[in-house]
Amino acid sequence: MKTHETSNSLTHIDHEGKATMVDVSEKIVSTRTAIAKSLVKMKPDTLEKIIKNEFEKGDVLSVAKIAGIMGGKQTSDLIPLCHPLQLTHLDIDFEIDKENSQILIIATAKISSQTGVEMEALTAASVCALTVYDMCKAIDKKLKIETWLSYKSGGKSGDHQLD
Repeated sequence: MKTHETSNSLTHIDHEGKATMVDVSEKIVSTRTAIAKSLVKMKPDTLEKIIKNEFEKGDVLSVAKIAGIMGGKQTSDLIPLCHPLQLTHLDIDFEIDKENSQILIIATAKISSQTGVEMEALTAASVCALTVYDMCKAIDKKLKIETWLSYKSGGKSGDHQLD
């Protein structure tokens, strides 16, 4: 069953409409950066416990940061057709917003390669947020997570600020 148009512009679909890994062999190596963000919304009491490091499971933000970095490094094992990459940088920062009772997670991934690092940044931010969720779910049943790509640069498409 074919579900594509004859002038295929999707890079992960071959001429027969089947999923395929994109061939980046002929692309030029360039420095690429991607920034993804996750927002974890919670009850004020939960945020206060995170700030005061009062969780029995440990320091929520430290554990989440390590989990996010580890997750970002495993992206090609988690996302089908994603290229395995030799990341040159992957880091996570947090912005705590007491007024809105939320934590903004900012994951930055960098590489010099023939393909971008958007998926690695998104995976890092997502796994970090999921770890915050996991560590806090026992005391807060209303945790909410939102994740998006914020910025990307490098390659043929250049720089894009997305939020």
